[in-house]
Amino acid sequence: MVDASFADGAENPVRLRAENAEDLAVISALIQDAVGQNGETSWQPRKHQFAMLINRFRWEDKESAEAQKRPFERVQSTLVIDGALKVGGEGLNPADKEQIFALLALDFTPSEDGAGTLKLILQGDGAIALEVECIDVTLTDVSRPYVARAKHLPNHPVSDS
Repeated sequence: MVDASFADGAENPVRLRAENAEDLAVISALIQDAVGQNGETSWQPRKHQFAMLINRFRWEDKESAEAQKRPFERVQSTLVIDGALKVGGEGLNPADKEQIFALLALDFTPSEDGAGTLKLILQGDGAIALEVECIDVTLTDVSRPYVARAKHLPNHPVSDS
């Protein structure tokens, strides 16, 4: 099995930064169905930064994989939220470093002067809620893509609640 085409130069790793709601929607679409582990998250209150290492499904490669009848891919990526003032949430036990989560979407609720609450919506009605100074989110691929273990497309609909 051959790794994804990053090595061939046909594609480049994703490196995106969101500074507004429209940008955030793009990153949200790309991280849909990413999986991560509690032990791979980091909250640095003095730096006002929350970060996580995720295994992102390569939605941008889906059509190509289907057309070429090859397996779907994932890639390790970092999701970094700068300007994070406070972190809370539900559905995860921060003490359980082995706990696995599936990240479904990012949702921003503005308050005053560009500040607001950025929610990382998790499968199973969980969420990580960050009070942020502004939208300042970076998604960066940090590994070569690899063949996804599941042979089918992820399917975790986001609830309306």
